[in-house]
Amino acid sequence: MALDKKQHLVFVLLAGSFFLFFGLGVCFVENAWDHQAAGVALIGILCILFCLTRLMKASQGRDGTFRGKKWAILCLLLVFGGAVLAGINYLAHRYDRRWDLTRAKQHTLTQRTASLLKELKAEVKITALYVGIPPKYVEDLLKEYERFSAGKVSSEIIDPLVQIGYAAQFGHIISGQEKKVIIQSAQERRDIDFTDSPLSEEQLTNAVIGVTREARTVYFLVGHGEYDIDAEKEEGLNTFTKALLANNIKPKNLMLGLQERIPEDCDLLVIAGPKEFLTEKEEVLLEEYLEKGGDALILIEHSLVTTPDKPLTEEEKQKNPSLNSILKRWGIEVAQDVVVDLASHASGDVGCPATRNYMTHKAIVKDLDYTFYIRPRSISLLSDRSRSVKLAPLVLTSSGQTSWGETDRTLHVEFNEQLDRPGPVPIAYVIWEPRASGSSDRGPFPDNSGQKNKLSDTRLIVFTDADFLTNAYIGHYSNAQMGLNLVKWLTELDYQIFVQQDAVKVERLDLTSRQKRLVAYVLFLMPVLIAMSGVVVWMRQES
Repeated sequence: MALDKKQHLVFVLLAGSFFLFFGLGVCFVENAWDHQAAGVALIGILCILFCLTRLMKASQGRDGTFRGKKWAILCLLLVFGGAVLAGINYLAHRYDRRWDLTRAKQHTLTQRTASLLKELKAEVKITALYVGIPPKYVEDLLKEYERFSAGKVSSEIIDPLVQIGYAAQFGHIISGQEKKVIIQSAQERRDIDFTDSPLSEEQLTNAVIGVTREARTVYFLVGHGEYDIDAEKEEGLNTFTKALLANNIKPKNLMLGLQERIPEDCDLLVIAGPKEFLTEKEEVLLEEYLEKGGDALILIEHSLVTTPDKPLTEEEKQKNPSLNSILKRWGIEVAQDVVVDLASHASGDVGCPATRNYMTHKAIVKDLDYTFYIRPRSISLLSDRSRSVKLAPLVLTSSGQTSWGETDRTLHVEFNEQLDRPGPVPIAYVIWEPRASGSSDRGPFPDNSGQKNKLSDTRLIVFTDADFLTNAYIGHYSNAQMGLNLVKWLTELDYQIFVQQDAVKVERLDLTSRQKRLVAYVLFLMPVLIAMSGVVVWMRQES
């Protein structure tokens, strides 16, 4: 049966729509402008224009006025819809708002990384070497770093087998299986190999820190039973030192008894819970170091406790020395007691006070939540201290009525007005002594806004507990951030340092390139088929 003219027009219109969307779809899926696909799309446009012209002429008849209005309304709706879409795209481009709906928030950078990128002062270039088509998550991650850095970070992904000459400048022979990311800033460079495991935000952020921040060296005193920086057991400091390394702070051991002086590259000396007394020579070296403007973090361990039926021997009473022979020079003295808090404590142990009663010191305690300490001791301020030394309590127990320094070491917890120190009890002190070459006009305690000058002043912080930074307790409350903030102020860093976040397992659907194209075609053709079905229904109604 012969087709009438209107049926011919319907056929041409459907064919034109198919050509148009097929051509545009190919360009969309391939993510490139193809001349042949563009030609097919152009044929489709011509077919559609031809049909619209014939339909407009066909609408001229007895009721032409009415049909003319319908066409005018249709055109206005199309123009209005296009204007709305253009406006939405403009607003989306102008006001960049994003919502990550994934459970693990894998498309959102952590606060640590976002803050780092916003504080960048140097240009950073990230080059990913990947043979073949790189994973989408790598592209997305690098784009996020660019977006947050306000132009300070630039990134590229190259195939080293295709761009052999360009890849050769990085000094690597890249195999077909090897995957690397190279981060560069000025003369610094860090390499990340993600051949065997996916590239993570943590790896990338640590590398950016490594190329943009000046490294610091922290020495940990050893030889007196101090906590081990490499030990992974509960009493070790391995977790803390890993956090330091992640912030470009290098921890090293120091056997002071074998040295004639503390090394010149020592930015900070940490004494973490000595169980035995320092020798006279070591005390002299430590005093000289502090007198010359050295910085130190001294973590005193708790006094030993017992029960009434097992009295402490004289030797046991002297365990975990207070180092008062050194600290008295700086105006403080550590007591032989145990600080208890009946109202605010951790793990059901009144000898583990939990507190956020911090004195004003924005560089250390700003935005810091609760921290807790294992059987700390009280610290007293000496009246005959040097007038050049500035001191202030840093951490105190939360309560004044339910906390005190308990002098009874037989675990009989009861406040004694004659012997015990009432709360709030200071368990940490910050000490600063400006030197003649230092600037003493920055308030009682300086921030880290100035340039580092090791001869300018002495910075010293004393805590009467070292356990809060051990592997067993550092992950609780804000203990880790407290430890890092202490190192930040003592080493005079002018940037924020961060606790590493736990790795988040992200579930991904990996598709081959063929599967990706198939999905893209299906998603693109579905709305096209719906639109074409609507046109067919409309044409039938018109007929």
